[in-house]
Amino acid sequence: MVDIATRVYNHHWKIDPIVRSLIDTDFYKLLMCQSVFRNRADTQVTFSLINRTSSVPLAKLIDEGELREQLDHIRSLSLSRGESTWLRGNTFYGKRQMFRPDFMEWFEALRLPAYHLERVGDQYELTFEGSWPEVMLWEIPALSVLMELRSRAVLRDMGKFELQVLYARAMTKLWEKIEVLRSVDRVRIADFGTRRRHSFLWQDWCVQAMIEGLGEKFVGTSNCRIAMKRDIEAIGTNAHELPMVYAALAEGDDALRQAPYEVLADWHEEHEGNLRIILPDTYGTKGFLDGAPDWLAGWTGIRVDSGDPAEGAETAIRWWEERGENPRKKMVIFSDGLDVEKIVELQRQFAGRVKPSFGWGTLLTNDFRGLVPEDRLAPFSLVCKAVSANGRPTVKLSDNPNKAMGPAEEIDRYKRVFGVGAQTEMDVFV
Repeated sequence: MVDIATRVYNHHWKIDPIVRSLIDTDFYKLLMCQSVFRNRADTQVTFSLINRTSSVPLAKLIDEGELREQLDHIRSLSLSRGESTWLRGNTFYGKRQMFRPDFMEWFEALRLPAYHLERVGDQYELTFEGSWPEVMLWEIPALSVLMELRSRAVLRDMGKFELQVLYARAMTKLWEKIEVLRSVDRVRIADFGTRRRHSFLWQDWCVQAMIEGLGEKFVGTSNCRIAMKRDIEAIGTNAHELPMVYAALAEGDDALRQAPYEVLADWHEEHEGNLRIILPDTYGTKGFLDGAPDWLAGWTGIRVDSGDPAEGAETAIRWWEERGENPRKKMVIFSDGLDVEKIVELQRQFAGRVKPSFGWGTLLTNDFRGLVPEDRLAPFSLVCKAVSANGRPTVKLSDNPNKAMGPAEEIDRYKRVFGVGAQTEMDVFV
């Protein structure tokens, strides 16, 4: 097992670049990338870093030269032969050759495009522009770099023994969570923690702990490189990015209203089974389900990613019942700001009514709360989102208005088109 504390103490070593591979990313990014490559390859997009926790001054903590060095390293990466073989030949979600030959040929030749980095006050402005399939693959590595450089900045002045004690406490903290989850009947948990992890080495350690501690209750990881390395399932379906860009490209209000369903129609052609998971909250869950075509009710499940998770699950159950579907056969994936207490509560509330599953993210792979003075390693909310498509702004409404993004006038338009009424504000933890 890697001695993480020693590696952190010597973090300037070249053996520890933050992002080590183009598949050190979430599985859903590759699935979405293939879909975009097939259906919208010529779309030009801009992605931008957004620090929703302004109290964390990234530009004061992170040296710009070090940040550029890590980003430049990512641009030098390409798929290794072993990674290509794994993607081409492995079975994902019961399907062999998940990734088509034309997509793999493109991916094997890919180098990520240029970035734009500028310091603005105490924050960094980091943007990526170009064709959608290329630019979208910057999101996860860019977030991983910023998150880990922030961790390294906080830990830089710690001594060897102090670091050993810190990581021993963090390991104990996670293992105590695992012990709680062990006792929960039929719980199913996946690691969704790549984008806001403390570090790559720490995420890998957390996954190994989950494998040993939870056995079959741990169903896999979203991180492709770790899935390949540890020979476990790669987990993930689709994300808000697809409807956000499709909606931005829509001509007129009627086309805008149909854009989220157009996304899933394209997805329906390509995937089946447990990859047919609806993410309904981009422009409000209730309105999305009320207007959904009947064929979507036959999909395998729904992911609840904003708003009150229990309320989201109840909304889905009512919708399935109204459409003549049996909710007990449907999967509900909870994935918003989870920790052990909420996982246990939701499992007990919905077990037997649906098939609950949990995508455990930041508080699995980055819970160092209370372990350093002034809580300087506490998680914070950092995202990298598509902000424009073919020159048009993107919009996300969410079931939590505090997660909304886009120009104010466009947000108002989208609320009108999608019939979004009053919403309950909830704190955005991550």
